[in-house]
Amino acid sequence: MPTLFRFLFVLALIAGAIYGSMVGLVLLVEPRERDVTVRVPSERLNPPTPPKQQN
Repeated sequence: MPTLFRFLFVLALIAGAIYGSMVGLVLLVEPRERDVTVRVPSERLNPPTPPKQQN
């Protein structure tokens, strides 16, 4: 049974370290705002229609 408690304790320490690093990132890192432009080809917006087949 002590190995189970040791295993759970190690998992709790790892989870606490991950949680603590996420909190640290939220509090200490400020994102930079910048404009983003994405060029979309007109073929993607208005795809060419296939020619109609004659019967």
